[in-house]
Amino acid sequence: LEAQLDVDFAEVYANSTLYERNQQLIKELSTPAQDSQDLHFPTEYSQDFITQCKACFWKQHWSYWRNPKYNAIRLFTTTVIGVLFGVIFWNKGDKVSKQQDLQNLLGAMYAATLFLGAGNASSVQSIVAVEKTVFYRERAAGMYSALPYAFAQVAIEVIYVFVQTLIYSLILFSMIGFPWSAAKFLYFFYFMFMCFTYFTMYGMMTVAMTPAPEIAAIAMSFFLGLWNLFSGFLIPRPQIPIWWRWYYWASPVAWTLYGQVISQVGDRTNELQIPGLPINPTVQKYLQESYGWEYGFLKWVVLAHIGFVLAFFFVFAYGIKYLNFQRR
Repeated sequence: LEAQLDVDFAEVYANSTLYERNQQLIKELSTPAQDSQDLHFPTEYSQDFITQCKACFWKQHWSYWRNPKYNAIRLFTTTVIGVLFGVIFWNKGDKVSKQQDLQNLLGAMYAATLFLGAGNASSVQSIVAVEKTVFYRERAAGMYSALPYAFAQVAIEVIYVFVQTLIYSLILFSMIGFPWSAAKFLYFFYFMFMCFTYFTMYGMMTVAMTPAPEIAAIAMSFFLGLWNLFSGFLIPRPQIPIWWRWYYWASPVAWTLYGQVISQVGDRTNELQIPGLPINPTVQKYLQESYGWEYGFLKWVVLAHIGFVLAFFFVFAYGIKYLNFQRR
């Protein structure tokens, strides 16, 4: 139509009085009243921190409840592995009169600690990877902040880990044949629970700190190999070169094995029969000299597990809050 009439409608409008009136109206409407104040919200989010935590927790609860395959397989695997280790190491818990018996018991604790813990770290990665993409979308919409989400993700995992640990501890503790006492069982349960918790958080942490699940799996496997090597079982701490011993103390698996062994047999004062020695040491002295495990250090081992769990939690929360690997 413009070509037929040879008229530029945009130019006509720009030179019209209507354009001038509209510009004046825009200017008047854009100027705030004399006593008005800028629009201001007291908080970034519509709800406070506690309410955000509750909402995120129930969101995660229903997400996990509607994903029965993950938790059912985890509990089923826990039961099967617990029974398997219990059968293999049947009634080894109270046999610490010979060096070979003690080595068998240490092997049982080492296998029971690392095997299922590494499985937790691996299996949780796929779940957190999916949840992370949902978190990116919901945070962009201003629904909640990163810390309540991290708290909810960890809290719901801890609940299922607690159930998992209870099943595992009851099976193993009874089948391996440790002497039944409340203190020893609680120590066993505590170290297993904290072990599964930091393994799970470690898997979550690697997902939060890496751009893709494949990279997270590679990073997890690399450090799990180092944790295994420096756990204090394959190479006892006194035999580790001095310049590498710092990594022994940095390995959470070493602390768990330390705690499990010391809490269960570290107070034994009976003689340990060692072939080729004219004088047999006590179990307590053998553990101290051969592995560097001291019974009096037990309280610090308990506290160290809390430190590892908190450290992995804060790194996970940091990765969720500050690292965004979306490409759009």
